[in-house]
Amino acid sequence: MSRGNKEPLSDRVARAAEAVLAEQHYVSVADLFCGLGWLDASLLEQWRRGQVGSLEEVTRSGLPRIKEAMTHVRAWALAKGLSPSETAYVAQTPRRQPLRFSRSNDPQLEELFRTHWVSPALSEKKRERVAAKASRVPELVAILPTRDGWSCHRCGGTGDFLMMEDGGPACLSCVGLGDLVFLPAGNALLSRRAKAKSKRHAVVVRFSRTRGRYERQGLLVEPQVLAELGKDTA
Repeated sequence: MSRGNKEPLSDRVARAAEAVLAEQHYVSVADLFCGLGWLDASLLEQWRRGQVGSLEEVTRSGLPRIKEAMTHVRAWALAKGLSPSETAYVAQTPRRQPLRFSRSNDPQLEELFRTHWVSPALSEKKRERVAAKASRVPELVAILPTRDGWSCHRCGGTGDFLMMEDGGPACLSCVGLGDLVFLPAGNALLSRRAKAKSKRHAVVVRFSRTRGRYERQGLLVEPQVLAELGKDTA
């Protein structure tokens, strides 16, 4: 146990895991770390967008402590009869590159990180739905910059929107989405229809300094889709 918290880590893990399980019927390592206070939700989102090399880098605990917590959650899950389900994690970028959990990218450690523990109380169909939802490929995310003057790390250009890559910010043209047009948030029905009809789309977010998080601003969709829906609503 740590000097600042005399409660055994096993008890803290069990309590945090119980809360996560009650909310979503499965427990992931990332959600557990948030529950333990080791990981901020904003940093978790940055990792999911491919802006962080590995989840370990933004977790407020060293690797030995992380491994200990993963041992405890596995023991807790097996004692409760939860079912392990390995889940693929890919970044919210056009390349859909696999996300790394550990700095070392050790295969055995990565597998432990990717394992979700699913509630035995769910029916087989519900377990399949939970697993499918957890494994769903995340939507692409484009960022509306808070300031001008940014440069694409590929071409040196700029634009109204950017996507984060390993090398830095990239313009929409370089990531193959330069033809998409912006649909501001505000009309929920139009947004749902445009998203459903557009073969390619991206969620647009902007960082709020006052709230300390990214907030949704709208969608990028194919121009022909927006034109067709505009005729339908005219």
